[in-house]
Amino acid sequence: MRETPFFHIARVDSMKTIMGRVTSALIVMVMLVGCAAGCGASDDGTLFGQETVTLTVYSELANYSGEQVGWMAEVLLEEFNVVLNIIQGEDSIYESRMEAGNLGDIVVWGGDGEHYTNALKAGLLYDWNEDDLLETYGTYIQDNMSYALEKNSELTASATDGESSAVYGFGHDVATSSEDHASFYYTWDIRWDLYRELGYPEINDLDDLLEVLSDMKEICPTDDNGNETYAVSLWPDWDGDMVMYVKALATAYYGYTEFGIGLYDTETGDYHDALEEGGPYLEMLAFFNRLYQNGLLDPNSMTQTYDSMIEKVQAGGTFWSIFNYSGSVAYNTEEHTAEGKIMCSLVPAEATPYVEGMNVFGGSRIWSIGANTEYPELCMQILNWLCTPEGYMTYTYGPEELCWYYDEDGYTCLTEFGEKCYTDKTTAMPEEWGGSTFTNGSLQINNTTWNLNATNQDSIQGESYNADYWVSRQTEPEYDVEKDWQEYFGVSSVHEYMETTNYVVDPSTDFVMESKPTDLSTTWNAVTDAIKTYSWRAIYADSDEEFEAIVSEMIEQAEGYGYDECVEWSLEQAAVRHAIDDEIE
Repeated sequence: MRETPFFHIARVDSMKTIMGRVTSALIVMVMLVGCAAGCGASDDGTLFGQETVTLTVYSELANYSGEQVGWMAEVLLEEFNVVLNIIQGEDSIYESRMEAGNLGDIVVWGGDGEHYTNALKAGLLYDWNEDDLLETYGTYIQDNMSYALEKNSELTASATDGESSAVYGFGHDVATSSEDHASFYYTWDIRWDLYRELGYPEINDLDDLLEVLSDMKEICPTDDNGNETYAVSLWPDWDGDMVMYVKALATAYYGYTEFGIGLYDTETGDYHDALEEGGPYLEMLAFFNRLYQNGLLDPNSMTQTYDSMIEKVQAGGTFWSIFNYSGSVAYNTEEHTAEGKIMCSLVPAEATPYVEGMNVFGGSRIWSIGANTEYPELCMQILNWLCTPEGYMTYTYGPEELCWYYDEDGYTCLTEFGEKCYTDKTTAMPEEWGGSTFTNGSLQINNTTWNLNATNQDSIQGESYNADYWVSRQTEPEYDVEKDWQEYFGVSSVHEYMETTNYVVDPSTDFVMESKPTDLSTTWNAVTDAIKTYSWRAIYADSDEEFEAIVSEMIEQAEGYGYDECVEWSLEQAAVRHAIDDEIE
């Protein structure tokens, strides 16, 4: 066990009552005197009589509620003598905690929009500059995430309509450099074994793709379980202002990013509203309807969950996915590849897939600390540790030495057990590390600090945090079907292949979309509900004529609810972002 500094967990409430917000250093000095008389110590200096602290973590990103368990619970107990109680940030819970005036000790936001800014205005977040909290207990963050902190300070000033130097947190996926881009996840995965069987037909555009997918169904009509196969299976869980997979296909094909009630061209600054005639959203909506009319779209797409969809992918029920996680990541098991079955990247020649730029400003999912916590120093230390290379590597790959290490030449490596955990998240963990599985023991807050492709500052070889690119893990493919894909394109990895495509980088920016005015929010909800409802109906149209009729009705309904107001606001925000992009460039 590592020695646990006592100021990680000790806190004297009576002092706060008498002294108010005194400096952390003074608290430490007072406690030293008290503990000299009342606390025993072991030979290694660890103090007896310490009580484990339970911190409440309110996370809008969590998929779990309850006490953190498993290997990460053991790590946090050893490092900080702390237990985390995680609360999912559902709307009703957010409202009740806001009303109570206490969000929690550590607070994690799903975005930097209304929920975050409302909490800010209500005084429910802790200013990291108060009592030199950041300077004293967040030194790694302060020294290595200055742009992300600056972005938060500017967001604070904007949200409070004033000049402010206060800092209340930082966004997720921070990059160490703006000169690179993140990992590709719009990888255009396709069943390569079936593609090879068809003789490697050219795929220049979506018309070619549809024809190839239709041919695939003819030679592979059923999946591993004997169920009917489809080109693709969708799910509605992630629909936002539009149907997710429809707008995502426009992103994957044109490189446009979702923006307001439409799509934004990061290269030109042009904005395409969702219902633009001949625009990217309606074009992709029509493509999915063509898939449906040709028996290539899973008919359960509108009603199933993500989990139901992924089970079908894992069983070989689909041939194609624009995303890696619902394609190769889910399908390419040892069993499938050994059988000569595999999903690999194949981008249509005319497509310009989207990839996120490395953002030194961080993303929108904010780490913050609750204003009413009794343990701001402890919260800050935990967040700071998660930003250190040791903390982020542990968060991502598991306990050091058990799962990962640096070899004698300074290369980053996974242990044999760590490799097993990395490739199979259901791997059982040792009892001394909490038992259960790797996934169940992972930090359930469900947010990131560094971008996975950021440079690991502890790596003397300058490697990133991304294990897929480590020198130690670059091995020759074991199966012929993998070799075939590599030899066809003359590449050794998906990353190398995607680098050969005409991809579009969404540049790093500190742009933050403004909060919608209250009256617009009501209109916006009505409009976007209409777009999603009619989009799904259009996907399931039995003919082109029916499709056009549904789209016309969607436009009429949306305009009746105030669509033009939503577009006007989105255009204003797009102009602001374009100006900022030009300035940064």
